[in-house]
Amino acid sequence: MVEPFVQLAPAKVNLALHVTRRREDGYHDLESLVVFADLADELEARPAAADSLTIGGPFGKGLGTGESNLVSRAVAGFRARWPDAVETGLAMHLTKNLPVAAGIGGGSADAAAALRMMAGLSNKPIAVSELTDLAARLGADVPACLVSAPLVARGVGEVLAPLPEFPACHIVLVNPMIPLATADVFRRLRAHDNYPLPELPNPLTRPAQLGIWLAETRNDLEPPAVKLVPVIGAIVDELAQTQGCILARMSGSGATVFGLFGSSGQAHQAAQVMRASHPDHWVAAAPLLVP
Repeated sequence: MVEPFVQLAPAKVNLALHVTRRREDGYHDLESLVVFADLADELEARPAAADSLTIGGPFGKGLGTGESNLVSRAVAGFRARWPDAVETGLAMHLTKNLPVAAGIGGGSADAAAALRMMAGLSNKPIAVSELTDLAARLGADVPACLVSAPLVARGVGEVLAPLPEFPACHIVLVNPMIPLATADVFRRLRAHDNYPLPELPNPLTRPAQLGIWLAETRNDLEPPAVKLVPVIGAIVDELAQTQGCILARMSGSGATVFGLFGSSGQAHQAAQVMRASHPDHWVAAAPLLVP
């Protein structure tokens, strides 16, 4: 039996997210410090006569596998741009380990995994810039998820500055299992022209440095999200009180909340505390992926 091709789709976490401008096209310019956790959906594929997609895993129920699925769109977009690059069809299976509509990448990370897989199977080199352009057409978060390493994202998410070094940190993610649509959060955003991120320390190598810098930042989407789902604010407050928590904040447009920690032991202890308090929430602890 042929071994499957495998790509992981790590969870994206916005440690800070500033909304700096509402554009004439209705989208928003952002500045965000983006990191990725060692928690991921998994996309595997085997050669087949034609492309197909099935979905399983803890959060796979109810997700469509048709042309609207971002994995299917990514593969179709790749084949349209490079028709002869991948000569075989692919029978793909996506294992959804991460909550859906949770502010941690989700479908964007899955689409990026599909693009990396297609580029890896290509019979000719695919320019990173061209793959990034295709990613940007699929969604604002897809270019960052294509990198899946610490970076600063600007514009609508397509202008990326990967960070050459980053502190070894651990993260706890808590999701109340309430889906939250990004568009709903943006509709309730009051200020659209907030100040940009402060300049990052150089070099940025210690968790304490990162914590000091993060104290001067925000997630501008957190207040409107809390109005829609008040439990988000309660989770932030509770996670912030756990031992060793450097910062607790909502990621992206929610509803996932993260806690940042300097050690694995502190993160796993905090995760145990949150699971005990909220057995109906999704809670996970993991290291961050660093350069």
